[in-house]
Amino acid sequence: MPSATVNRQIILTKMAVTHLKIDKKGAESIDEYLEYERIVGGDDKGRLFTPSQYEKYKKKMIPIRMNNRLYVCWASLKTGIECKQIGPETKCFCQHRYKQHKSDFEVLPTDRPFKLPCEELGCRCRSFSYIPRNGSQSIRCTCKHTTEEHSVVGAKKCQKTSCGCKKFYSQFTCGCGDPCSNHRMIIETKEERLSRGKPVGRDVPYKAMGGLTGFSSLADGYMRMDASGVGAPSMEILEQPSSAFDHPFLKMHDETLKGRGRGRGVTSSASSNEICKSTAALTLQEKEARDMDFFEQRYQERRKQEREAARKRVDKRR
Repeated sequence: MPSATVNRQIILTKMAVTHLKIDKKGAESIDEYLEYERIVGGDDKGRLFTPSQYEKYKKKMIPIRMNNRLYVCWASLKTGIECKQIGPETKCFCQHRYKQHKSDFEVLPTDRPFKLPCEELGCRCRSFSYIPRNGSQSIRCTCKHTTEEHSVVGAKKCQKTSCGCKKFYSQFTCGCGDPCSNHRMIIETKEERLSRGKPVGRDVPYKAMGGLTGFSSLADGYMRMDASGVGAPSMEILEQPSSAFDHPFLKMHDETLKGRGRGRGVTSSASSNEICKSTAALTLQEKEARDMDFFEQRYQERRKQEREAARKRVDKRR
């Protein structure tokens, strides 16, 4: 007979491959549970709050998060780009997530920098410290050992007895072009962040939101075109003439963009209106057909190059 663990794995596998049909009431229950998880996190210690406990928890914690939220990011010292906005699921050097660290303060401490210790039982991490990952793998110190093999306190020295490494130091390169050793953690209040001209988003009741202010916060800093990332592109880039390498969406609206000043200079208001009207007159089907023609042309060009390369290989063999 299979063990209870094996039975559980079989049940979970069957559930994964089964198409579940959920009615409206069931979907609402799932939404309510997800809302509960985002607000409570792990503060219920694994046991769901009763309705009265849940309401009491919200009355206490939501005002704290609205007024005393801390914005947490990992930024480059050289460029100032906030390369990583810390969210609830972001992992710390101690391998626990940000939502498992202290992030709610009834009264904000006056000491700087802020300390956000891990609240997991037995963890000695004294403050959240982000370390990037190489895909799904942990990055390595110059001593060739991973973050898991280093201490989580102090300078994070290597715990291998045969290694004399006294500090975790890695030259792993961030997407911004700087090594991770040239980055720092920034933990600040809303007022401090506004004084630096950075976005703060809306006040939300959820636990451990850190630096997340919108969907764009999930992207790396060198890809974000807001004040927390590389910023908006310059007018020189926005007004450069179109080319064959432009995205089909831009090519579809190229005439409208030219009418607004892109590429060949600003046209008269009359001609601009005519261009906008002619572009708007295209039906969705015509626009899709034009996009398909573009992709078909690129495909045929690639096929032609492949045939020519194959013909050359045959000629060489002869």
